[in-house]
Order: sequence, then structure tokens, then C-alpha cells
Amino acid sequence: MDFSRTAAAMEKKGYTVSCFACKEDAARYVEGLFCGACIGFGDSETISQMRLYEILSVKNTVIDPKHLCVGKTFWETARDALTAEYFFTSVNALTADGILVNLDGTGNRVAGSLFGHQKVFYLIGRNKLAPTLEQAVWRVRNVAAPQNANRLKLKTPCAMKGDRCYDCSSPDRICNGLLIQLRKMNHMETEILFIDEDLGF
Repeated sequence: MDFSRTAAAMEKKGYTVSCFACKEDAARYVEGLFCGACIGFGDSETISQMRLYEILSVKNTVIDPKHLCVGKTFWETARDALTAEYFFTSVNALTADGILVNLDGTGNRVAGSLFGHQKVFYLIGRNKLAPTLEQAVWRVRNVAAPQNANRLKLKTPCAMKGDRCYDCSSPDRICNGLLIQLRKMNHMETEILFIDEDLGF
């Protein structure tokens, strides 16, 4: 896939952009950036598919809600990830002109992407691209959220039917906060890693 238009748009907005042919190339690049660092993860399937926890844990301290710290709950581990030097996450959708769109249930992913770190890294597969903001939001609600709810085995209409968002009131609802990030946040270095594979939801 040609990421050039979106990459150029994001560079104009202040992001650093890197492009990779596959997740293995991206993982090798990331591995070479760190030694002795404290790294926090958002709850991301893209990160899991890239095996970054296993790769980065060799030489760094990695805090990942998918790998609970000893004696700590998901909430405690996710909170600790917010205090790391570096934060890795993905997006549910990205527009062609560089607007990041994320939907979150607990808020740890979006909170970590916005403030407090030395640098944030977004890992984005080609399946996340959408032509417009309207289409990106549609993708987030009707593609990404149902698949994620199904992965978590939640009792929501979207997980059980697997077709679309029902704007439900289920206790298991994970669609609580929609973040539309127009540009890079001030005073925080942010790098976008485009990967020419379908990754995550």
C-alpha cells in the first residue's frame, strides 16, 4: 500500500513517520531503539501480533496490561503503564489526511497517547486507513469495536451478532470514549509506524 499521502500529511502535523513492509521489519526497528528503558503499552492487538512484549522485555522494563505485573490487577498495571518513559499503542482508524481515531472503554489507551511520556509510538496496519473522518468513525464503531468485544468474549449485541454497533447499554460496553486527534499533541514527541499488513482490529 502507498502510505505516502498520509505520511506527508502527518509529517506536516508534526509527527515523525516511518514505513515498513511487514511487522517483522517494524519490530526490528523498534527493538533497536531501546536498552534499559521503561516502556508502557496500551491494550493493543497490533502490539501482540508484533510480539513486542517478548522482544522489548529482553533489555527493557515493559508494562503491559496483557501481561499483568506480579501481584497487580489489570487496572493497576494499566495505570503504571501511564507513567512509563515511552508509550506504545495503535489506532482503530486513521484518515487519509492524518486524523487518528480511537474508541476506548476504560480510557487507558487514549490517556496514554495524549500526555506524560517522553515519546509515544503508534503502530498502524494498512487495514486501519479510511478515506474520511466520517468513514473512520464508522469503521471504529462498526468494525473495530465489535471484533474487540468478541475477542474479549463480552456480552454485547455487537459481539454476539458481529455485524455493527448497536449503541448498547450493556454493562460490558467498551465504547465509552471517542478520541479524534487532529494533530500531534504539544510538547510530546510522537512517531507513526505504518506497516503494510493488516494488523489488529
